[in-house]
Amino acid sequence: MAIDVDRTIQAVTRVKPYICTMPLRLDDGWNQIQLNLADFTRRAYGTNYVETLRVQVHANCRLRRIYFSDRLYSEEELPPEFKLYLPMQKT
Repeated sequence: MAIDVDRTIQAVTRVKPYICTMPLRLDDGWNQIQLNLADFTRRAYGTNYVETLRVQVHANCRLRRIYFSDRLYSEEELPPEFKLYLPMQKT
């Protein structure tokens, strides 16, 4: 799962039976975040990832796109609409 996120306020990792929250360190501006759900589930719960039933996005978060994939794709393999383009610097 990859998420384009602007910022977060979570301070510590919390693992509960049906939810796990964690802090994310982000740079100013847009960031691209990629989460390995199988690894995350194994580390947090000691079990195998099966499926995602719901994605919840709060109003204080600006997203461009959320998508799931079977593996991590290189930048060249992504379609143009999934790429994160940085602003051009004027010289």
